[in-house]
Amino acid sequence: MPQILCVVDDPGEWPLQLPNLSVVGAQSYLTDPRFSNTPHCRVYNLCRSYRYQTAGYYVSLLAEARGHKPLPNVATMQDLRFPSVARAMSGGLDDVLDKALGHLQGARFALPVYFGRTVNPRYDRLARSLFNLFPVPLLRAHFIREEDGWELRSAVAISMDEVPAAHRETVLEHARAYFSHPSATRARRAPARYRLAILRDRHDPTAPSDEKALDRFCEAAERLRISAEIIDEDDYGELAEFDALFIRQTTAVNNITYRFARRAEAEGLVVIDDPDSIVKCTNKVFLAELLARHDVPMPRTCILHRDNVDEVRRQLGLPMVLKQPDSSFSLGVVRVDDEAAYAEQVRRLLTTSDLLIAQEFLRTDFDWRIGVLDRRPLFACQYFMARNHWQVYHHHGNGEPAYGPYKTLPVELAPRRVVQTAVRAANLIGNGFYGVDLKVVGGRPHVIEINDNPSVEYDCEDRVLREGLYDRVMEVFLKRLDQRREGRVED
Repeated sequence: MPQILCVVDDPGEWPLQLPNLSVVGAQSYLTDPRFSNTPHCRVYNLCRSYRYQTAGYYVSLLAEARGHKPLPNVATMQDLRFPSVARAMSGGLDDVLDKALGHLQGARFALPVYFGRTVNPRYDRLARSLFNLFPVPLLRAHFIREEDGWELRSAVAISMDEVPAAHRETVLEHARAYFSHPSATRARRAPARYRLAILRDRHDPTAPSDEKALDRFCEAAERLRISAEIIDEDDYGELAEFDALFIRQTTAVNNITYRFARRAEAEGLVVIDDPDSIVKCTNKVFLAELLARHDVPMPRTCILHRDNVDEVRRQLGLPMVLKQPDSSFSLGVVRVDDEAAYAEQVRRLLTTSDLLIAQEFLRTDFDWRIGVLDRRPLFACQYFMARNHWQVYHHHGNGEPAYGPYKTLPVELAPRRVVQTAVRAANLIGNGFYGVDLKVVGGRPHVIEINDNPSVEYDCEDRVLREGLYDRVMEVFLKRLDQRREGRVED
């Protein structure tokens, strides 16, 4: 049985002869028992109508019930029924719209989108963005020009009957190109049990995993018969085709990583890092409150705001470390050694956030990083300070950051109190994948922060476990995927 099913009203309209793909009539898909008993199919619903209780509606509905991956799914069909929902979802398209439609003179514009592309390559970037928002094979978007620029007025699914005759061959070409993409047809040594998407940004200077590490994650997945595919932000619209998502891109609540995590969770995928972990770990104000509430040892910490600037200085003394709530990789983190620097940096940082974190400065030669996965320690590293600097990362203006050396140890050889404190802190967040940073002063560990999406780079964090580290990560995915398939709740 092919892994890709194109379900249509009239198979004669879709002459797609491609490996691993079959064009199936809607009635056959809905009534033939062989389709209900076929696992791991991807279903592309190309029916003429997705209206409630039509054959097209039931194709996607039953595909979800059968554990297949339909495109579009029923949630997308519902979104397209209400123009107000479509407009609300398009809020992030402003820059794309300005670039794509800024040259137009009229007040209205309609754009047909065929498998994420158009007949005019000029609008392909906009078409891809629309497909990511509304993953529907055939779509027509309507735009109007307002005083402050172009905006999406509505987006509707269309059928082949509504495609102009002059466009039909282009539609078939785009369909063939879409279904011929390596991620759709790649040969595998054995049938995959699940599909895993690994999100990364190849231009991310602080990416948590390098190319070699990503390759090893993919190899570990294949050993467990999980098909792992590297994706980027342009694949947002295809997320529902996967069973799991592994984010290997620097996370933030206000960037694409959080949107991917939210959508993946809504689609029923196993997600690491889950959106809740991203929200909690990327805000140091939340972490400070959480650790204090549960009596987890940390440096003396205050939440700083405009009304307690002098009180915090008196309470913590100098030198002191100031942090933006969403700082990462030492960016947005400063040490102040005197009152003038304190006043200047507080004034500067409060322009971007109403709350800051102020912590006593603990001088150590290195920070501990304990990797915690599924509530258990995975790796232990010592990250030494950058040369002539007080942090692990030293950012030199516009140049590349300097890093201190590192040492990876077996978890069993790391101080027991350090490991136990790290696991306890991480477990307050959830059962995902975390990197807990600690300093040891006077034999006592202090949690500095809990990071979601911790770094795993080749020949660094994996230096002790080697391939075993990647295997353990993929084994957690496999366990959770099996639990989800069997209807069991994750602990």
